[in-house]
Amino acid sequence: MISIIQHLLISTMEDLISTMEDEKDYKISRRALLGVAATAAVVLVQTSVGKVVQAAVPQPLILPPDPTKITGAGPSLSGQVSAFEKSARLTSATSSRTPLQDLYGTITPSALHFERHHGGIPIIDPQKYELMIHGMVDRPLVFTLADLKRFPSVTRTCFIECSGNFRNGKEQMTPQEICGLTSQSEWTGVMLSTIFREVGIQPKASWFLAEGSDAAVMTRSIPMSKGWDDAMIVYAQNGEAIRPEQGYPARLLLPGWEGNTCVKWIRRIEVSDAPFMTREETSKYTETVNGMVRQFSFVMDARSIITFPAYPVRLERGWIEIRGIAWSGRGKIIRVEISVDNGRSWSLADLQGPVLDKAHTAFRYLWEWKGNETGIMSRAVDETGYVQPLYEDLCKARGSKGGYHFNPVTKWRVGKSGEVLLGNT
Repeated sequence: MISIIQHLLISTMEDLISTMEDEKDYKISRRALLGVAATAAVVLVQTSVGKVVQAAVPQPLILPPDPTKITGAGPSLSGQVSAFEKSARLTSATSSRTPLQDLYGTITPSALHFERHHGGIPIIDPQKYELMIHGMVDRPLVFTLADLKRFPSVTRTCFIECSGNFRNGKEQMTPQEICGLTSQSEWTGVMLSTIFREVGIQPKASWFLAEGSDAAVMTRSIPMSKGWDDAMIVYAQNGEAIRPEQGYPARLLLPGWEGNTCVKWIRRIEVSDAPFMTREETSKYTETVNGMVRQFSFVMDARSIITFPAYPVRLERGWIEIRGIAWSGRGKIIRVEISVDNGRSWSLADLQGPVLDKAHTAFRYLWEWKGNETGIMSRAVDETGYVQPLYEDLCKARGSKGGYHFNPVTKWRVGKSGEVLLGNT
């Protein structure tokens, strides 16, 4: 039995085709329309009676031979990415990675912001949302989402990065696979210091617990100094309500600190005079350094990666603009150095302004490739003077070839054929 939607689709498509009488080669049968209806793209189209509807359109019908011979789709309730663009996150059971090599500029589209979940994505009614703040405070309070939005709002741009954001092991890896657990957004919310003043923090308080509403009840201990500095409770991302996978309706944002501390779906803050030693800061999110365990290593060190050229690009001889991003949790990037000769010499890249604090910064460098086999690399330097370490040096210092807060220089090996492969394997 043909469904009402299929009838609408076929009727609409027949109307669409009838407007293309000048294109003799553009023909499709009713049977073909029915056959592709289940796998069609969605667009707004106009029926024969002038009504605009949202309908599934088979891919061949999206491509008229001459777009000037047919009226395009009308306005829609929400914009969509072009069917010709294929950028997507790379998913696993608990995370998804941003396609860094596909992005333009430094802002990550909300739909492509990386994910890392410990208990899945909860569904939270914003009308019932509450944030409780208690412990070593003078006035324990519960804030609704509307309460949070009544405070003076602040907007800032910064990155979030998972502390376990390094992969290697094979030559055929994209920037997305290597370090796609970092993304950048414009965040809007209320400064946590504003809320602290509202509840009255007691003098001896030095830590607070941030607790999420997910099935894992994610918790992290955070020093009060960070809360007073630049921490925020954010409810908007890139001009819209924060996405569910990013913590809707509100999350903690700690600029420059490892992503797991930026607790999503935040529901409770407990103020104390000591860390709480939760699972996520004892058995998890600690790293071994030469036989010792490093704990509370919150800040993400300076890092960079060349996103073009990178695998699976194949170069042609001539001038090439090397492009990439650099970032640091300790402040601004002050320079990015590029090597096109396996690290024997380094040159300064151009930084795209404005260079923001604790934010992805785009860099560019013009290079003439003459067909020789070589290695290209970038290394970041932040305003503290910290220099991103070479892979071999970091492995030696850490006594390992990976782990949390692993931020080595990424080397791309360029073959004589123009093939670009990961060199840190």
